[in-house]
Amino acid sequence: MSDKVVPVSPIKNFLAGGFGGMCLVTTGHPLDTIKVRLQTQPAAESGKPLTYTGTWDCLKKIIKHEGFKGLYKGMGAPIVGVAPIFALSFFGYGVGKQMVNRDPNTELSPIQRFFAGCISGVMTTVIMTPGERIKCLLQIQQGAGATVKYAGPLDCGAKLLKEGGIRSIYKGTCATLLRVSSSFSGKRLLNEFCYKTTGGSDKGHRFFEEPVCEISVSSK
Repeated sequence: MSDKVVPVSPIKNFLAGGFGGMCLVTTGHPLDTIKVRLQTQPAAESGKPLTYTGTWDCLKKIIKHEGFKGLYKGMGAPIVGVAPIFALSFFGYGVGKQMVNRDPNTELSPIQRFFAGCISGVMTTVIMTPGERIKCLLQIQQGAGATVKYAGPLDCGAKLLKEGGIRSIYKGTCATLLRVSSSFSGKRLLNEFCYKTTGGSDKGHRFFEEPVCEISVSSK
């Protein structure tokens, strides 16, 4: 008996990553909406309380004035972008590993893994920044008779392009790049560490990073 390691195809990685990302966005978006509302609420006027006093208060007021749909404002943009973002993440990490280490039989150092993760973050920022910009603008639109400037993700994107061109769509790129690069680098470092400590091998750095998606096939 011998074991063969059959890597999962990039298409399956893309589909699996996309579906997983959609589940992640769907479950986490309400909390993200609350976070953005709390971060962007104006300072309290003299003698008046803040619009939201905390997470629970924000949740109750959004549901009361905007319904449950209010918690999912702006979700269209990240849902559309999550599959290519995950695909670029895998692709960018593979490219980054090749850039920092040309020998596939040599283990990468933590510093090399960190820089490979940064390359992954740079690539995904190209797609993530417009989605984040549109998402946040839609999330901060208040309900209960307030003026609504954007009717949805497409309308928001079109108006941003009309008002400020492509630079308006990519406003906040530097901050997004720093956040995403550090996040992806940390995630890749932790992923590789956990994989090695559970008995995996770090040799054979493939173009697409698939260590946790390998299938062991027994053959005689």
